[in-house]
Amino acid sequence: MRRNQRSDFVVVGAGPAGLATGLAAAALGLKAIVIGPRSDTADGRTAALFQNSVQFLKAVGAWQYLESKAERLHAIRIVDATGGWLRAPEVTFQAAEIGLAAFGYNVPNAALTQALEKAAAGRLRRVVSEGVARVVAAGEHMALTTVEGETFSAALVAGADGRNSLIRKSAGISNRTWTYAQAAVVCSFEHSRPHRGVSTELHRRAGPLTVVPMRGNVSSLVWVETPGEAQRLAALDDATFLLELRSHVSGLLGTLNRISARKTFPLSGQTATVLAKNRCALIGEAGHVMPPIGAQGLNLSFRDAATLAELASDALHAGRDMGGDDVLAAYERQRRADVASRSWSIDLMNRSLLSEYAPIHLARGLGLAALKAIPALRRLLMREGVSPSFATPRLMQREGGVAALDGDLAEAASPGKLIPPESAPHA
Repeated sequence: MRRNQRSDFVVVGAGPAGLATGLAAAALGLKAIVIGPRSDTADGRTAALFQNSVQFLKAVGAWQYLESKAERLHAIRIVDATGGWLRAPEVTFQAAEIGLAAFGYNVPNAALTQALEKAAAGRLRRVVSEGVARVVAAGEHMALTTVEGETFSAALVAGADGRNSLIRKSAGISNRTWTYAQAAVVCSFEHSRPHRGVSTELHRRAGPLTVVPMRGNVSSLVWVETPGEAQRLAALDDATFLLELRSHVSGLLGTLNRISARKTFPLSGQTATVLAKNRCALIGEAGHVMPPIGAQGLNLSFRDAATLAELASDALHAGRDMGGDDVLAAYERQRRADVASRSWSIDLMNRSLLSEYAPIHLARGLGLAALKAIPALRRLLMREGVSPSFATPRLMQREGGVAALDGDLAEAASPGKLIPPESAPHA
């Protein structure tokens, strides 16, 4: 059995966030190890990746394996389907308004992880393991022991091991958690009408119902309901489920058919009190969990990965301790505002749908009306959503700054021509 395997940088967790962190570290010259099991090839969920995340995947060598399975997101439409007496106007955010051919791409989770695994081959050491069982401080290193008994040591440990993170607990980091009386039904389905690269969010009283474009006439679905209703929907036969789904999206995508297996996920939120401590830094859901609204979760995780790798690389090349308190403090400082602002805004949006308090619905409606009526405000929100001005690591930038996706601005139609008007979906 191999013992005391030394590395600059060990990542615990081998989902998309963990693999991305290891690849970012390797791309910047660090000796990196990623420890964790193989991914779930049956994961039917998708992830909407904004342009900075796509640029990041290109920088770490993963995008070439994923591009053929990704679908462009030209626009995001928000529809008030709460059924309230004062209905907010429909708002469509179009990438062309801010000079982009697309906001990003929607990708299947399983394909994303497989692409990251392929990119990892030859770039970093990938240890397939059931996980890490023990983490202890060992002077200027952290010592880790896997479930199988292998041991490792590193100056810096990245915890990408999910919401029940052992790394977070081992570092002595507490976290705040909360729950929602909601669960999401997730699947994909085919439809007769083309989606034109438009993602639609129906804001309903039980939570959002979101359809996101996939390759061909296929869309992924995240349907948020009360837990009991979500279980009922998941248990329906395919024909009955599609009939109920059509009652909400009638007129949007035409005839619905060929639905994939459905899964349900309870909705919750979580934030760590600090994002780094005791030679450990938290990545993705180890540090922040939020409802699937606004496509922020994995994009946040990739910004975590790129930021930590860059800080560690800078420290190493400057002859400093990459797991030192100054590096950890810089990571906390650079990531906290991004994480806090996203967590707060998504929680506020979700709770505003659930609230029975009429003034809250009025405020939400006025906010959407302002976004529809004021182009400058709408463009500002889009730019910050796609590329936060205060949180763009170098690995997410192109030479000369962040560029339009694939550099093909010429293909972007004018806002008025990009999305032909559709009949509005029913509430």
